[in-house]
Amino acid sequence: MPRPRRRPPVAASSARRAPTGPGSGRSARTGYPAQRVRIVGGQWKRTPLAVPDVPGLRPTPDRVRETLFNWLGQSLEGRACLDPFAGTGALGLEAASRGASRVVTVERDRVAAAAIRSTIERLQADAVELVTGDAFDVLRRLAGAGERFDLVLLDPPFGEGLVERALPLVEPLLAPGSRVYVETDAPLAPPPGWRLERAARAGHVHYHLIGRADGHTPRGS
Repeated sequence: MPRPRRRPPVAASSARRAPTGPGSGRSARTGYPAQRVRIVGGQWKRTPLAVPDVPGLRPTPDRVRETLFNWLGQSLEGRACLDPFAGTGALGLEAASRGASRVVTVERDRVAAAAIRSTIERLQADAVELVTGDAFDVLRRLAGAGERFDLVLLDPPFGEGLVERALPLVEPLLAPGSRVYVETDAPLAPPPGWRLERAARAGHVHYHLIGRADGHTPRGS
């Protein structure tokens, strides 16, 4: 009779380690599932975007961006947009895909910035300007130059109080009727002088559309 096969020895712990490395679908650095991001709408709809293995990089999920641009009315034709904490560049590239005439994206990490630059070149996205540097320095510089934007996309790293620091610097950059998108890890209570227009939640992500409480009628409302 054939001998029964011997089973391999069972490990002392039953907990599985998350696989990492090429082909595992997980980041070798973090062990978390690799993220897949694509442009949701507009001329570059379904275009995949690179998500480099940068600590703390957290792209805005596709369905969150889809909801945001539903709020905004889909088309951003002729509008100027600012994305000071670009990360993968997904928010700014989405805005450009939907017709924004100018999108300024800011990213200080050189690896992440190189991935954004590669996408800009691949798509020939002439409306997108990439600035490599600190978001707060760039916000001050743009204000000093008298720049104005119709939409500002604030999606900084969570838990560092960056939204509270950024909003006073964003205020002088706003054209009449502008809106500011804010992504946080907790519900946002707009500071004095701001009004909350829309808010929703997707998992641990809270996202909001706010505007100045100064009597201007937001575009597209």
